[in-house]
Amino acid sequence: MNSLHILALFLLINCSEAMGVEPSTLSSKEMADIPAGSYVPLYTKDKTPREVAAFRLDIVSVTQRQYLAFVEKHPRWQRSKVARLFADTSYLKDWKSDTDPGSDLDSPVTNVSWFAARAYAKHLGKRLPTVDEWEYVARADATQANATADEKYTAVILNWYSTRFVGPLPSPQSFPPNIYGIRALHGLIWEWNQDFNNAMVTGESRGDSGIERNLFCAGGALSATDVRNYAAFMRYAFRSSLKGNYTTANLGFRCAMDSVNHTKKQ
Repeated sequence: MNSLHILALFLLINCSEAMGVEPSTLSSKEMADIPAGSYVPLYTKDKTPREVAAFRLDIVSVTQRQYLAFVEKHPRWQRSKVARLFADTSYLKDWKSDTDPGSDLDSPVTNVSWFAARAYAKHLGKRLPTVDEWEYVARADATQANATADEKYTAVILNWYSTRFVGPLPSPQSFPPNIYGIRALHGLIWEWNQDFNNAMVTGESRGDSGIERNLFCAGGALSATDVRNYAAFMRYAFRSSLKGNYTTANLGFRCAMDSVNHTKKQ
């Protein structure tokens, strides 16, 4: 490595630290580039496909090891110190102490609130994925960008919903990648989204007074765009039941970033 390469690396690392961004986030190995495209959300009166801009998404959900590094650097998010406004009493309840998650460091972190997940993402210069982004990528299997019409794809997800892991959660790295290279969007844990409780709001703002309550009321759900997609129905119902400080044993998260990559639509 010549002197110019060394100087460039030094400037890159120091600039990232000055912006409050961990140098590790500059590695492409942690995230995959998701091309721009469109999809039709499950709950919407307007059946026009919704555009999703190109973005980057963590290949796997955040692990115990990664979250431990975060709470060590930001003690206010440790279990005994976090404000109840931002996390309920079950926050990190499976950890042995504030800084001891146990031996399963490669398992996904769970019992983490939306506020905590957002703070984690922000400290790395990232953010949480939107519902649109998450659902757009979650349609994929190993060979198709949109496998939702495949009964086998849906059956796998529904089978996971009906089972529980016994013992520690496996590493998300042990799951096969989908067509984008993303692992374990299904089959391991539920995941926080940036706008998780916005499913019934009809406009762009959470202050919108137009609420799609009819979509959640018995036969009203027939207004959904795909009444066969039971797995998506369950995800939307789960998200709509949450509040920002809630924590549960099967709810974790992964991070996203905006992208300047304007890849051709799928």
